[in-house]
Order: sequence, then C-alpha cells, then structure tokens
Amino acid sequence: MRLELLGDPVAHSLSPAIHNAALDHLGIDGSYSARSCDAPGFRIAVDQLRYGLLHGANVTMPHKSLAFGLADAVAESALHTGAVNTLVASAGSVRGYNTDIDGIRFAWKSCRLPTDHPVLILGAGAAAAAALVAVSAEGVFVEARNADAAADVVTSTRVDATVLAWGEPVPGSVVVNATPLGMAGERLPGPVLRDAAALLEMPYAAGMTHAEHLMREAGRPCAPGTEMLLGQAIASFTLWTGCSAPEGVMRTAMEQARNRQGGP
Repeated sequence: MRLELLGDPVAHSLSPAIHNAALDHLGIDGSYSARSCDAPGFRIAVDQLRYGLLHGANVTMPHKSLAFGLADAVAESALHTGAVNTLVASAGSVRGYNTDIDGIRFAWKSCRLPTDHPVLILGAGAAAAAALVAVSAEGVFVEARNADAAADVVTSTRVDATVLAWGEPVPGSVVVNATPLGMAGERLPGPVLRDAAALLEMPYAAGMTHAEHLMREAGRPCAPGTEMLLGQAIASFTLWTGCSAPEGVMRTAMEQARNRQGGP
C-alpha cells in the first residue's frame, strides 16, 4: 500500500511518522511519504491514484480545492466545504473526503473544549470551511482579513454564521484559528483572545504557538494543532485500510517526531 501527503510545503509534516507507525503496528505492507508538488504535479498524483500506482493520499495547502475538483466522487461532508484533504483510490476512480471535519471534532472532544459557548472562526479558506461544517453552536462567527472572502465561505457552506470585522472579539467564545498564523511565530489579532473561553489551533509549529502560550498562561482550555492533525489522520487511515486506527501508537509517533523537530 503506497500512501502520500501532497502539497507545498510538506517538509515539516508529522504525517509520515504517524501513518508509518500505524502501518507497522498493524503489519500492513505499505509506506507513507510526503511529496512536494505544484498544481501540475498534483494532477499527476491523482492520475497515479486512478492507475493504482498510489492507493491513498492526504492533501494539504494549496491543493484542497483542486482535489475537490479532480475527485471522481466526493463524500457528502466534503460537498459542503468545497475542499478535499483525503483521496482514496478504488477500482480506477478516486473518491474525495474531508477528514479535517473529523479532526476538528476529535480535538474538541479530546481536549474538552466547551460546547455551550459561541464559536469564532478565523479564516476564509478550506480550513475555515471545514470548521464551519464541524462546529455546532448557538452563535457562530467568522472573521478574515478579507471580509468578502469570509462572506463567501459562509455562503458556500450554507452554515448560519455572522461575518465580523477582522480582530473583533466575541466574549466567551471558543476561537478556532483556521489560518496559517502561528506556524512561523505570527500572532493572532490581540483582542480576539482577550475574553475568549478556549482556543482550537489548526496550524502547528515546532513548539507551542503564541496563541497557545497566551491561553495556557490564562488557564483556559486549548486544543493544539497536533490534536486536530491526529484526529484527521485516524479518520484517513481507516478510510484507506478499513482497519481501526491504533490511536495510541499514532499519538506516540506524532509526539516523538515533534520532539525531534524541537517541540516541547
């Protein structure tokens, strides 16, 4: 079984360590590697899936929308996001899924984020679309530096959400950072975290992001990006193999790989 991560950049990804550990643990003959590719290279990879040269793939930025368009069939959950992050080859066709939705729900539950608070989603791309589909709250708000893009993602997902100006706080909210901010030490707009009840980070870096530091110092619940990564990996692995994913093995492999990168 040949599995790959497709996108750019991919060198920092913990996914190969996570999936190779799971394959080894279950005795499945296979491998998972990361391939940096542009749009033409991604199209070649999808053809390899159709011809049986690849059996499955995860898709990361900037190709999730392209994956949605190239898949021969798309799972219902992905239809609402317009984005695909998991491709499964089957009998000469390619089916697309959005396991980012599973990852968000997994992180929310495992880190015990509150479920009775409003939700503030930062971002307007594929990650924000997945967050809009994944969350269930009385009040959902979306902010992006491009307000029109924020409005577009709300419309496309058909979720009842309100668009706010970038950086506007929602007191008592669970903030979902669906932007890349934090991967290279960037900071979220200060006011959004000031009165936040909790944080779910989607990006991850070698160590804690600045937003994670702030929330943990304040003693508020925080789900790191690695927790979402693990959740979506578990869902992807099950789709490819038909086996129950060994969560503990995958978590240990992820933490060890992150430590090698210099994380805490």
